[in-house]
Amino acid sequence: MSMHEKLNRIGTIYIPVTDVDRSQKWYVNHLGAELKHLDEEKAIVDLAGHSFFLIHSNVGQTTNFVDKKGGKHFILTFEVDGEKALTDLHEDFKRRKMPVGEIEDRGHAGNNFVFADPDGNLFDVWSVLSPVFKQAQN
Repeated sequence: MSMHEKLNRIGTIYIPVTDVDRSQKWYVNHLGAELKHLDEEKAIVDLAGHSFFLIHSNVGQTTNFVDKKGGKHFILTFEVDGEKALTDLHEDFKRRKMPVGEIEDRGHAGNNFVFADPDGNLFDVWSVLSPVFKQAQN
């Protein structure tokens, strides 16, 4: 049995938030997530083909980590289909007054930018859509 046969996909991603209701509204209104469940301890939203659990947590808890160079780092990258989709999304996020970084060339195919949710959880966006995902969509 190969590793690919053991782990098939990511089912759930857990994000710490300080205000569950505010966060679920933000994810729905700003990222187009679909609310599936809401209670005092968590919200479950579907986004980009995954289930995100927004978990009521203490102030200061985020998914971010510090890399070897001392910079704050995101835990995941969303993909969009091409440079135009990336720049359009970047402009939309700026219009919405979301915390968003500049579009960057990181020395590999495509470009990226980083954005944050209301609790400071960082996420990356990349302009290259996975060939496997593209093939599965056809």
